[in-house]
Amino acid sequence: MTELTSDSIRARVAEVLPGLRRDLEDLVRIESVSADPARAGEVQRSAEAVRDLLAAEGFETLQIVSIDGGAPAVIGHRPGPEGAPTVLLYAHHDVQPENDHADWDSPPFVPTERGDRLYGRGAADDKAGIITHIGALRIFGDELPVGIKVFIEGEEEVGSETLPALLEAHQAELAADVIVIADSGNWDIGEPALTTSLRGLVRMDVEVRTLTHAVHSGMWGGLVPDSIMTLARLISSLHDDRGNVAIEGLHSRPAADVDYPEARLRAESGAAPGIEWIGEGTTVERLWTKPALSITGLDAPKVEGASNTLVPAARCRISLRIAPGDTTANAVKCLQRHLEAHVPWGATLTTTVVDTGEATQIDATGPAYDAAREAFTEAWDGTAPIDMGVGGSIPFIAEFLEAFPEASVLVTGVEDPDTRAHGANEGLHLAEFEKVVLAEALMLRNLARG
Repeated sequence: MTELTSDSIRARVAEVLPGLRRDLEDLVRIESVSADPARAGEVQRSAEAVRDLLAAEGFETLQIVSIDGGAPAVIGHRPGPEGAPTVLLYAHHDVQPENDHADWDSPPFVPTERGDRLYGRGAADDKAGIITHIGALRIFGDELPVGIKVFIEGEEEVGSETLPALLEAHQAELAADVIVIADSGNWDIGEPALTTSLRGLVRMDVEVRTLTHAVHSGMWGGLVPDSIMTLARLISSLHDDRGNVAIEGLHSRPAADVDYPEARLRAESGAAPGIEWIGEGTTVERLWTKPALSITGLDAPKVEGASNTLVPAARCRISLRIAPGDTTANAVKCLQRHLEAHVPWGATLTTTVVDTGEATQIDATGPAYDAAREAFTEAWDGTAPIDMGVGGSIPFIAEFLEAFPEASVLVTGVEDPDTRAHGANEGLHLAEFEKVVLAEALMLRNLARG
């Protein structure tokens, strides 16, 4: 089989791009919100649409699978030339809830082009990841240089609960030399990246109780600690005066030497004017490789309608991001120990672990990574990719690393700093999407060489 030249691949990207755009828009119109039981039929319809797209690309085996009541996933196999490596392509077809439609500038499930972006829920996260894989396959047609397997998940946005069981049940069908996970992003418009580290996550609900029942704040204030004040004291103990996480025993590590300009940081973070950053260390260490703790929910009476009453119990949800190299088991132990040691005034403490996800550190060395970096550099006209960390968590990556320890795992994606995944006005930068498709096709060619 004759290898396609770079010029031929670029020409084919231009040819297939309009069709890819139509396919992406069709997927965006499907309301595959996995968190909404009322739209389970839409999630199924989305899986069927993905299956049909892959069937058109010549897959010999293709099936929709689920396990233990989980959402439908699509798996398939298309063999390559004898002796060629096998590449597993991952993406997910479920999307986040769109929330209040009033926050969107156009209907969330109506793909809409404005400026240089295509807007819609899932336009980037992660239906563009699916279409990137479709695009690379379509570019090669019958000249596929490697064997391809696909795994398009249907419950990533609700924690991939049945993913370990799916990987175990279909391990032989999914085994590959290289795994390409298209669910991350690039450093900036015009600056590609490979994601090589992700923080893990522990979410814990914490309740403090100071009374068996509510009492009058005037009659008993000054003697009895109210639960809201008690919880506030406990929460304040979780950071030191500089804003560093004050929980002993958590891990930290250095981050890549990447500059994050202050103006860009403020624009992308949405920081209010005059706000000061918390913590110590470089910007990317604080965002990627040090623990971070946030309070993401509170149960307490609303200000409007509040009475002169001491509330007997108050509750919060802690979201603890853990650094690569740490484990959720260690983090839960350290957090529990800290809360027990710092709960004030003899209050009753109750903690409940909501969920966890392991951190990931990828050794991004070896021939597969060389092939990817060469492809990215070529697709972005000489701009080499950086090794990027991600402060958020994608726990399923650790599942793939555990299930396929001999495979090289490449984490890529279509997102950029203004994608607004999970938020209103999620959008795909169309020019960058073209580069991502080109990069994946070049990468498959390069992997075949190796």
